[in-house]
Amino acid sequence: MTNWFRQHLFAIKSAFGHLRGSPGNFLFNVLVVAIALALPIAGLTLLENIRPISSQLSIEPEISIFVSPDTPRATATALSIPLKKLLKEKNITANLNFVPKDKALASLEQSSNLAEVLSTLGGNPLPDAYVLSMSNSDAGKIEALVEEIKQMQDVDVVQLDSAWVKRLAALVQIMQLGLLFLAATLGVVVIVVVFNATRLQVISHRAEIAVSRLLGATNSFIHKPYYYTGALLGLLAGGLALGLIAASLQPLNKAIAEFAKLYASEFHLAPLGIVQSAILLAVSMLLGLVGVFLSVRRQLARAS
Repeated sequence: MTNWFRQHLFAIKSAFGHLRGSPGNFLFNVLVVAIALALPIAGLTLLENIRPISSQLSIEPEISIFVSPDTPRATATALSIPLKKLLKEKNITANLNFVPKDKALASLEQSSNLAEVLSTLGGNPLPDAYVLSMSNSDAGKIEALVEEIKQMQDVDVVQLDSAWVKRLAALVQIMQLGLLFLAATLGVVVIVVVFNATRLQVISHRAEIAVSRLLGATNSFIHKPYYYTGALLGLLAGGLALGLIAASLQPLNKAIAEFAKLYASEFHLAPLGIVQSAILLAVSMLLGLVGVFLSVRRQLARAS
């Protein structure tokens, strides 16, 4: 066990000795790898901030039925009878809620900054409406139901309100697949950068490696300093990438806050959590080790 610790301690000292010999090249490689890692980390940060919003949105189908504006209130309320009959015929379970135009106007005035604009209209421009809230059901059934409701007398507009939510969920899924592809591609780039940097390092230390072999050093002993160098490169690059993304969020959030105010809402991007950051640092270290492993084995096999 003591010998094992001595070997690793010597490997760590050798790794830092190599870095002191060419610090400029090492720092340049750290910067290149950090830039490559920053792109998927930025995408992951964006997705993690969007995910809570998309998960809170209901994707249950909800149909808004707007009655013709000139329809009397009695006729509008009586429309619930054929609607319930249609739901029964289609074997669809739904909650049917009538929304009077007065209540809709009051809700709109309270939830937006349009109170002054609405007061200048001299009347209520909103129609009476019904809201059909359904559990997840067959899309074909719902579309057929919408088409039949459109044909009913005194119905002006029928809108399927959950369609945009489903589009958002599909967009998030596409972004996840795109991020996965980008991360895999840039992961290969990181491995290639580390591979090439290690190849040049091994070539520059060829004489030192030859002397070590004459003294009886094994391949495992020779490999260890390069493994520590690759792990350190990946760790520093991952930390630098996370720092760059976290620093860029502050000015970006200022612009987002100004934009969100226009819609009377609040939203800001938060950096990744400790657990996620630790996982990303481990992955970046692993990429550095993979690049070193492939390069060292290839170069030392040629030298032997």
